[in-house]
Amino acid sequence: MLETEVIFAETVSVYGMDTLEAFVSALPKVELHVHMVGSAPVETVLRLAQRHPDRGVPASADGLREFYAFRDFPHFIDVYQAVGRLISEPEDLADLVRGVAANLAAQNVRYAEFQFGPYAFQRIGMPDAVITEALDTGTRYALAECGVRIGWIIEFPGQSAGDYAEDALRLALRNPPEALVGFGIGGIEAGRAPHTAVIRSVFGAAAAAGLRCNPHAGETTGPETVWEAISHLHAERIGHGIRSLEDPSLVNYLVERRLPVDVAPTSNVCTRCVPSIAEHPLRDMIEAGLFVTLNSDDPPMFGTSLSNEYLVAGRDLGFSPAELAALAANGVRASFLDEPAKEALLAEIAAVPLP
Repeated sequence: MLETEVIFAETVSVYGMDTLEAFVSALPKVELHVHMVGSAPVETVLRLAQRHPDRGVPASADGLREFYAFRDFPHFIDVYQAVGRLISEPEDLADLVRGVAANLAAQNVRYAEFQFGPYAFQRIGMPDAVITEALDTGTRYALAECGVRIGWIIEFPGQSAGDYAEDALRLALRNPPEALVGFGIGGIEAGRAPHTAVIRSVFGAAAAAGLRCNPHAGETTGPETVWEAISHLHAERIGHGIRSLEDPSLVNYLVERRLPVDVAPTSNVCTRCVPSIAEHPLRDMIEAGLFVTLNSDDPPMFGTSLSNEYLVAGRDLGFSPAELAALAANGVRASFLDEPAKEALLAEIAAVPLP
């Protein structure tokens, strides 16, 4: 549910795109559902592809654009993993964080909680301590040079949990990044079932250690995955959750407990989870009373950015500037930031004049 009073009758046509773009640009934002490898700027991917021509990623802009045309969700996972294989040195990883931070700063994003899967680096023999130091180097740069604060959510792919879940937990508990805030699971939801026991086990250990749990659920599978995240994975936020509307009892549960749902509209269309932006359930989720945040997921891969997601919500889904500001405030409230930082950001959002 949006936290501030909104005006549902107004649409973006009243204000015009120039005014909307200026408003979105001025709006302080947080990004709660975004993946580090999936955020690699195009120029970074091309540079790495030229450096590693044997790893299956096109080294031309046109080739990469075609590479990022996803047939379905499993194809997206294949592409994501191919890009991950390009990052094989600690400095590659630190450079990636620095490039992503610069992109966020240009969008007036003040804080981002990045989903990071160490498995891509662990499987090539990079020690956990080296991975963590690369993340810490990038995190310090992001804050000092870009004014962007980063929190890390260590994750693993659900379809390969038997191979990677315990390694992800090991890094999170024994070699945690300085800015570690949570633990998550991504990948192919339908592939989790054979690994249910280990998935529940590592999330139980993460929660017991004080980590906030933020699993993907209800993106490519139905409400049962969201219930599993709630009942057994200690979920404090739900990644995507767009299929939650199929179960009224689940909707009631999410509304009553104000459990945030992190939504990424363009991502859902690009991975064929939703047929089109016009058919995206974002508006329906909010009108059902769900506590929704707006996010970009894997922005360069989907040809988007967090700012663009706000423009899509305004331009294509009819959200007024007041509603967009309320979504930005939702993101702050749902974040794992400390309370003083939340209050400061909420005050900044409230101070941005509505068109």
